[in-house]
Amino acid sequence: MPVKNGYMKKYASLWIVVFYCLVSNAQSGNPDKPNILWIVSEDNTTLLGCYGDEIATTPNIDRLAGEGILYENAFCTAPVCAPARSTLITGMYPTAMGTENMRSDYPIPGFIKFFPRYLREAGYYTANHAKKDYNTIDQPGAWDESGNKATYKNRKPGQPFFAVFNIGTSHESSIHNYRNDLRHDPERIKVPAYQPATPEMKHDWAQYYDKLEDMDKEVGRLLKELDDGGLSENTIVFYYGDNGGVLPRSKRFMYESGLHVPLIIRIPEKYAHLAPHRNGTKTGQIVTFVDFAPTVLSLAGISVPQYMQGHAFLGKQRSDEQRYGFAFRGRMDERIDLVRSVRDERYRYIRNYYPNKIYAQYIEYLWRAPSMKSWDSAYKTGTLNEMQSRFFRPKPVEELYDCKRDPDNVDNLADKKEYQDVLKRLRIATRDWLIASKDAGFIPEARKEELSKTTTVYEYAHSPSYPIEKVVETAEMASSKDPGYLDELIGRLQDRDPDVRYWAASGCTILGSEAMRAKKYLNLLLTDRESSVRIAAAEALYILGEKKKAVNILVNELRGSNLMARVQALNVLDGADKKDASAAVPELRSVIAEKHSGYDYDVRAAQRLLYETTDTHF
Repeated sequence: MPVKNGYMKKYASLWIVVFYCLVSNAQSGNPDKPNILWIVSEDNTTLLGCYGDEIATTPNIDRLAGEGILYENAFCTAPVCAPARSTLITGMYPTAMGTENMRSDYPIPGFIKFFPRYLREAGYYTANHAKKDYNTIDQPGAWDESGNKATYKNRKPGQPFFAVFNIGTSHESSIHNYRNDLRHDPERIKVPAYQPATPEMKHDWAQYYDKLEDMDKEVGRLLKELDDGGLSENTIVFYYGDNGGVLPRSKRFMYESGLHVPLIIRIPEKYAHLAPHRNGTKTGQIVTFVDFAPTVLSLAGISVPQYMQGHAFLGKQRSDEQRYGFAFRGRMDERIDLVRSVRDERYRYIRNYYPNKIYAQYIEYLWRAPSMKSWDSAYKTGTLNEMQSRFFRPKPVEELYDCKRDPDNVDNLADKKEYQDVLKRLRIATRDWLIASKDAGFIPEARKEELSKTTTVYEYAHSPSYPIEKVVETAEMASSKDPGYLDELIGRLQDRDPDVRYWAASGCTILGSEAMRAKKYLNLLLTDRESSVRIAAAEALYILGEKKKAVNILVNELRGSNLMARVQALNVLDGADKKDASAAVPELRSVIAEKHSGYDYDVRAAQRLLYETTDTHF
């Protein structure tokens, strides 16, 4: 009996230990698979105390930074939410999938899965609190639950989780409504040199800092909830902003204020081996949103799919540090644009493919901010200095900024002799990225809309039908403002590829009167089978003096069923003389009345143009 009793005591103790471990695991998750929590704040760059901002009131995020790794060079891939989130959810560049323009629902190939699906298949509980906005057709199977009540608390006992909490408090809309009860003093705000220090500008800045403080409290609540649940020691926490913002010339724009985002990652001690940096440190490593999906999979011990274009920067599948971070701008709401950018540890290079367009194209949502209205008004009354006026003027072809010396990106170094080696290196890096990723952003969106009816933009761009090198080469010549390319552009107006024809015609618009010899060939394109090419030719011919003919073409395009052809035509008409644009008034009223699509960008553009031509208010 003594032997038996000793035996029973020994194993009774063992069972107590086992039971304790089971209970502990049930509370905190599988110890071999870390929980992963994303806390995502909307529309804020690095205006936080831990990043050196002296006005920000962000104690919770600052504390998290002290407990985690602060990334000094983290960047979104697009300076606006939906394309940026398209990157996050796929680990792919939206420019490669055709999802780079603001809010679209073009399909992507079936093999590209929203990455939480891989986690779910590996046993993780996946929860997304509130926002999706992935800029393509949804894949609901990626989440166990998604919505305003989604939480990791609904998982099974012992089940690891990947949970996303989106905080909308600092969103752009937070400055649309004027508040009197400010906690931050507008007179203490140091307005950037590129903005006028109007009362509205200072007020919006102060109100925004209030919202950042409110957002910080929500971050603190989520972290406390994690602590109270006994989960912190088993949970890797990411805090980051979904894009820069929100004062004018930040969100939507290709500067540090629009692309530089805060990123803090806290890794529990038991998972410290998964990171090359220790908690409580800072790193200058370059990471962008395209790297987030492979990084989470790497942390969870799940093989990163080969199709993903990002690189894991944590976990066992960690890659070497990347030298460059790439970014893009496409259509922003109702205004068409195309910009590409690359950032190394010090410099940002920007390539503008529509240098004839001003930075501050009118975007209805942007103009809801009192600060933006005041800036616009100051420009119209002639009270701005040269630096503040640039925002309302056409863009240079290339921009280069020393982001350490010039974080506001106001001193363009592209034309300075001593920076030509840097300029050339980053120009080549950008072009190599465009070609390697099969950048589909050079396909006019009206064409994308038609292509998506029978295939995906990705599959088209990766087929022999898309001559990416020739298209990019044509776009570079077209946007160079160099009349020495005119003969080549005239030849390409007759090319068999519609994207080449489109960019050749756009080049004639950019050259203006210097493209007069192209008129004969542009006229031939007015009957082109592609609406985007017809509109581009009409725009060039309008510039070259054939105004009535061009406006007739544009008015006719407004009657068509292609949403993005209408948006393109409206963009051109917006640049026409108001007397000429008035010929489109019946069609403008029709566009506004019919609302052909769930996306109302044609309606917004038509309302603006109708107001400009007839003083009709909406």
